[in-house]
Amino acid sequence: MTDNKKIVKRNVKDSVFTNLFQDTKYIVELYKALHPEADYVTEDMIEIVTLKNILTDSLYNDLGFMMDKRLIVLVEAQSTWTVNIILRGLMYLVQTYQDYIEKEELNIYSSKKLEIPKPELYVIYTGDKKVEEKEISLSEEYFGGDETALDVRVKVITESRKGDIINQYVMFTHILNDRVRTHGRTKKAIDETIKICKDRNILKEYLSNHESEVHDIMFSLYDDEQIQKAMMRDARKEGRMEGRMEGIDAMIANLKNMGVSEEMLRNAANMSQSQRS
Repeated sequence: MTDNKKIVKRNVKDSVFTNLFQDTKYIVELYKALHPEADYVTEDMIEIVTLKNILTDSLYNDLGFMMDKRLIVLVEAQSTWTVNIILRGLMYLVQTYQDYIEKEELNIYSSKKLEIPKPELYVIYTGDKKVEEKEISLSEEYFGGDETALDVRVKVITESRKGDIINQYVMFTHILNDRVRTHGRTKKAIDETIKICKDRNILKEYLSNHESEVHDIMFSLYDDEQIQKAMMRDARKEGRMEGRMEGIDAMIANLKNMGVSEEMLRNAANMSQSQRS
C-alpha cells in the first residue's frame, strides 16, 4: 500500500479537536468565542479539567476547563447526531464536581454554603444533519418537558463568527469531509485538507506547527479502529461456529433419543469432529 493510499479514520476531525485545545492559547480563543465580553482572560487563568472516560474505554473527544469562575465542558459530537450528549455532559459534570470538591477539600456536610464554579455545557456539532436546536435539555428530550428534580441544558453550536477559533474548526471539518469524498480516507485527503486550510488561514498556525503530529494521530487512530473491527469479525465468526457445533451436538442427542443405530451416530459424531477441526 502506497502512502497516498493509506486509509484515514472517518472521525479524524474529532481527535484533532482535543489535540487542538490541549494548547491553552487556543482555549483562551475558545473562551472568548463563547464569551466575547471576556476580553480580559489570559492563559494563566485557565485550568484544564481532565474529563474521565466514564462511558467507554476507547478514545473520546470531549474537553473540559475552568476559567473565570466557570466550569465549561465542551462535548464535540460525532458525525451522527444524538441527544445522548446531554447525558454525557451530566455525567461529566457530576464527576468533575466530585473531583473539584475533593481537590479543594470542601465539606459538603458543612452548614456553610460551598462556592463552586458555574457550569456551562456546549456541543460543537460538525456533522451533515441539519440541527435547528440552539439548546437541548434533559427535561425536553427525555421527559416531555415535565418539570423534574433535575434539568441539564446543553447549548448547540453549529457555526460561529467568521474567523474565530470555533468557526475555523468547523471549516476544517467541512474541508476534510469534502476532500474525503473526493479522495477517500487517504493520505492525499489529509494533505490537501491541511494545504487548503493553511492557504485560507484556517487553523494555520496549529496545522503548521503540528502537521506531522496530525498525520500520526489520524493514522494511529485508524490502526486502532482496524484492530477493533478485526476483533469483532473474529468474535462473530467464532460465535457462528460455536452455534453450528451446538446444533450438531443437539442433533446427535436427538437421534440417540429416537433410537437411531450406533453406526449412524458414529457418522454424525465424525461429521461433528471434522467441523470442529
